[in-house]
Amino acid sequence: MATLIVPDEVLRQAGLSEREALLEFACRLFDAGRLSLWTAAQLAGLDRNGMEDALLERNIPIYRPTAEDLAQDLVNLDRLGV
Repeated sequence: MATLIVPDEVLRQAGLSEREALLEFACRLFDAGRLSLWTAAQLAGLDRNGMEDALLERNIPIYRPTAEDLAQDLVNLDRLGV
């Protein structure tokens, strides 16, 4: 496992505890598409629900449907006659 060192002064300036900084890091990596929800949750030391709550607090969408997903939804709605 790699170690990331954040100087205490940087954490103080950011107004974050070590745990809060780790959560911010996990949220931003998820938002950038670099980590899955579960991996970000593990990094932050949270369960899935806790991670979803943290993302929602930061207005970071949990689900990001692709154009392909939306097209398939339209096909399915058409089949259902909706």
